[in-house]
Amino acid sequence: MDKFLKEQLPDLSRSALQKLINSGSIRVNQGKVPAHYFLKNNDLIKIDEIKKPPKKKKIVEIPIIFENEDYLLINKPTGLAVEGDPKEYCLIDWLKEKLLTKIKTADEEFNNRAGLIHRLDKDVSGIMLVAKTPDFFHCLKNQFKERTVKKIYLALVYGAIERDQGKLDFVMARGNDGKMVARPENQEGKKAVTEFRVLQRFRNYSYLEIKILTGRTHQIRVHFYAFNHPVVGDKLYVQKRIKAPAGLKRLFLHSQQIGFNDLAGNWQEYKIDLPKELKDILKKLK
Repeated sequence: MDKFLKEQLPDLSRSALQKLINSGSIRVNQGKVPAHYFLKNNDLIKIDEIKKPPKKKKIVEIPIIFENEDYLLINKPTGLAVEGDPKEYCLIDWLKEKLLTKIKTADEEFNNRAGLIHRLDKDVSGIMLVAKTPDFFHCLKNQFKERTVKKIYLALVYGAIERDQGKLDFVMARGNDGKMVARPENQEGKKAVTEFRVLQRFRNYSYLEIKILTGRTHQIRVHFYAFNHPVVGDKLYVQKRIKAPAGLKRLFLHSQQIGFNDLAGNWQEYKIDLPKELKDILKKLK
């Protein structure tokens, strides 16, 4: 249902539509349904009057790591939503102002996504790749679909992981509360694979390099929570209060590196440093 409504109401993000559905402002056959309801023939969709959201406050310019005629790489700051929040200025707003005011194209999907193929959680910082042309947009989309894009993250997790490296392959599904959950491989869910390598061990924490081979929602956070080593600073999946390092005011998860093929088929890799506030936390743990 949310996918169908996105096509009919392109000015609203899919996340905003999901909120309207879940609140009952959008109903089917006079009844409240979930956002992932499968529409049937002759279903009648009733939409309450949608109030125009208040004007969003602009944010500071986002650091650009590299840019050419086909793509740009940015360093997304923590606290910035990629899309979907009607009240906050999001990355997609910035991209539409930066790119789509200069680029005229008939490609609706490219226009609606403003060149975005992948996302980072609001609380995650780091490198993101954005297409500047429809040709590269669809090229990159196929690479993500075929899982050939290289994605490396850095994370601090609770507890000392004894093995130097490993692989997590819990399948993932959406729970009754709407959050993602990890399940044993023999249960129902979508395949998700996360590889990790321990970079440094501390008394109560482990500093990891993480490679995701699939791109599920909240994959790293859900996998390591299921592994009993949740990501430090995670307030969404860690229900009980666990002591975090003094001074940490964010999720300790950072997208460090991305690799992909350009339009000519040449492999490209880009890498950025850990943010200073996270480096300072590691120094305090030594």
